Amino acid sequence: MTVQATSAQSAGPPDGSKLETRGVLILVVAIFFLFGGITNLNDVLIPKLKGLFSLNYAQAMLVQFAFFTSYAIFSIPAGLVMKRLGYFRGIVLGFGIMALSCLLFLPAAYSGLFGSFLVALFMLGGGITLLQVAVNPLILSLGSPDTAHSRLTFAQFFNSVGVFLMVRFGAEIILGETSKTDGSTLTGEALKAYRVAETTVIGHSYIGLAIVLALIAVLFWFARNFIQRQEVEEVKMTGSFALLRNNARLRFGVVCIFLYVGAEVAIASIMINYLGDARTLSLDPRSAGIMLSYYWLGALIGRLMGGFLLRLTKPGLLLALFAAAAILLNLTSAISSGELAAYSLIAVGLANSIMFPTIFSLATEGLDAEAPQASVLLFTAIVVGAFIPLLTGVVADFGGLAVALIVPIMCYAVIASYGLYAARKQ
Repeated sequence: MTVQATSAQSAGPPDGSKLETRGVLILVVAIFFLFGGITNLNDVLIPKLKGLFSLNYAQAMLVQFAFFTSYAIFSIPAGLVMKRLGYFRGIVLGFGIMALSCLLFLPAAYSGLFGSFLVALFMLGGGITLLQVAVNPLILSLGSPDTAHSRLTFAQFFNSVGVFLMVRFGAEIILGETSKTDGSTLTGEALKAYRVAETTVIGHSYIGLAIVLALIAVLFWFARNFIQRQEVEEVKMTGSFALLRNNARLRFGVVCIFLYVGAEVAIASIMINYLGDARTLSLDPRSAGIMLSYYWLGALIGRLMGGFLLRLTKPGLLLALFAAAAILLNLTSAISSGELAAYSLIAVGLANSIMFPTIFSLATEGLDAEAPQASVLLFTAIVVGAFIPLLTGVVADFGGLAVALIVPIMCYAVIASYGLYAARKQ
C-alpha cells in the first residue's frame, strides 16, 4: 500500500553501470521492507497503549487515525518537494523526518501522555509519505520498462516480508515483558511513573529504528550521483476529478480501495485484543501479537499465489471470490468461539492478499494516458481508510469485538460487488 503523487520516466538508468543500478535497487527494496514493517508496527502499539492509558477502542484507534491522516496532509506537498529537490534530497529529507519522528517516541514515553505518541506517529507518517512518493516511480526508472512490473512486484513482496517480521519481533519486544502492577489502581505520580516505565521499551525500540534509518540515509548519500540523474516528472492533476466523475469503474474502484485498506487495518488493529478475549484464546499480549504476524503472513503467501491464480480466471471474478471468503471468515469468527473464532479471523489475511493490486488494476484498466491521474486518486483513497478502524472501534465499544466485525464484513461486501461488476464489464 503506497501513496504516490509523482511519477518517473521508465526509460532505463542513464549512464549508470549495471552494478551501480543494482546497488540502488537494493536500497530501494530495503525502503519497501521498512515501509511495511514500520506502518504495521502500529498494530502492536494499539493494545499496549490501550491498556496503559485506559483507552476505549475508539480512542485506541486514534493511533491509526493519526498515522494515516498525515498521508492526506503530506501527500501533495511531498510531490511538490520531490519535484523541487529531486530524488536524492527528497529521499534523504524523508529519512531525516522519519528518524526524527522515531526519536520523538522516547520523550513521548517519558511524558506519560497518550497525545505525545499521536504526535510522533503523525510525524512518522509524514516522513513515510515523502519516501513513498519517491521510491515507487524511482524503482520503475531503475532498468528497462519491460521489467518494470517485475521490479515493483519484487519490492512489494519485500514490503510484505517487512510487515511479517516487524510485527513478529515487535510483539516479542514491545509486548514481551509487562508489569504485574495493575495500573487501574494507581493515581497521580504513581500512575505516571508506571506509564513511563511501561512505555520506555517503545521509546527504545523506535530509537533502534532511528539508527537503522540514519544508516540507510548514509548509504543513499553515497548513491547520490546516480540518483540525481533520475528525472522526476510531475503528474498533473488537471482533469483528475472530471475523470473520476465520468468513469464509473474508476469511481467504484476508489471506493473499494479505501474500504479494503480500512477493513485490513481495522482487523489487524483489534486482533491482539480479540485473541486475548476469553471468548477466543485468552492469550497474553505477547502470544497474541505473534499470532497477529500470521495474519500478515497469510497475506504474503496469498500474494505469491495470486499471480498464478490471476492467470486462470478473470480478475474481477477472483476478487469477488476472495472478498466472499473474507466475509465468510469474519462471520464465522463473529458467531463462534475458541480456536475456530481465532483462526478464522487470522485466515482473513490470506483472503486480503490479492485485493489491493486487483482493485487497482481493474480501476485503471484501459485508461492509458489517464492512468497517472487515476493512480493518484486511488492512492489518495487510502487515507480515507483511516476512518474504518475508528468506526470499528466505536462499534466495539458499544457491542463488543465480535459485533465490530460487521464493519469489515460490510466493506468486503462492497468489494465483492465490485468484482462481479468488473467481471461483467470485461
